[in-house]
Amino acid sequence: MTDGTTPTPPRITYGVGDIHGRLDLLKSAVEAIAEHAKDTEFRVVFLGDYVDRGPDSRRVIELLMGLQRIWSVVCLKGNHEELMLRAVVERADGALQLWLENGGAATLRSYGLEPEAESADRIPSRHIRWLSSLPLTTADPHRIFVHAGLMPRTASHRQKEQTCLWIRKRFLEGQPGDFEGHVVHGHTPLWDGKPDPGQPELLEHRTNLDTGAFATGVLSVGVFDAERPGGPIEVLRIAGRPMHHLVIDPPHPQDSPVVRSGSRLTRFARYLRGANGG
Repeated sequence: MTDGTTPTPPRITYGVGDIHGRLDLLKSAVEAIAEHAKDTEFRVVFLGDYVDRGPDSRRVIELLMGLQRIWSVVCLKGNHEELMLRAVVERADGALQLWLENGGAATLRSYGLEPEAESADRIPSRHIRWLSSLPLTTADPHRIFVHAGLMPRTASHRQKEQTCLWIRKRFLEGQPGDFEGHVVHGHTPLWDGKPDPGQPELLEHRTNLDTGAFATGVLSVGVFDAERPGGPIEVLRIAGRPMHHLVIDPPHPQDSPVVRSGSRLTRFARYLRGANGG
C-alpha cells in the first residue's frame, strides 16, 4: 500500500474533508488553519476528491500544489482523482463517460474545455503528473488517514488500492478493534449511520470528515493531536453557500477493465509525451 507518511510528523495534523472543486471553501479552510495553528508546528492532510462536481477543480489543484511548497502538506488520492486519471490517461473503455457522469464535466469546464473526448488532451500535464503521484495513506502514531476507508481486520500493508479509494459498506460497518489505528477518512457524506451530510461522523474507531462540501457548502477540518489517541480534539467548520443537490458516488466500476501497473505506466508516459499545456 502506498504510504505518504513523514518520518516524524508534527504533533498537530489538520485533516480536511472532500473538496470537490469548492475553491471558496478551500481558501477559507487555509485561512482558518493558519489562524488556528498560529506558531504551532503542524501539517495538513487532505483526504482526496479535489476535483469534479464543484466549479473550480483546476484552481483547487493549483492552490494545493502551491500550498505544498510553503506548508507541510500531504494530499491523498481519492476515487475522483482515479476516475479522472482513468479517463484522461488510461483511456479505459467507458472511463470518459463514467467520469463525465460523475462530475467530470464540471472539471473540464473549470479548464475552459467542453465535456468531450478531445478536451482531455488539453489538461495541463503538470496537473496529471501531480494527480498521478498522490499517495493512498499517511499516518501518525495513533491514526491512519485514507480517502474511503480500510478493509476491517486486514493489516495496513495488505490493503488494496481500490479499497482505499472506494470501500463503503464493509468499512463503515466495521467495529472498534477491526483496524490498526483510528481511521480518518472522507468519501461518504451520507449513509444510514450518518443521516446529516453536513455533519462529520465522530466514532470511537473512525472519523468521517466528508460533509458533502460541493453541495452543502460545509467543509470539515479535524484537528488531531499525535500524542492523543482517537478522534479529533476539535473540528473546524468551514461554512459557505450551498450549491447543489447531494450526489452519492456509484459503487466501484467493477465492469471496467483492470489495468495492470505496467500498462498504466506506459499509457501515462504516452500521455505526457503528447499532452498540451505542459
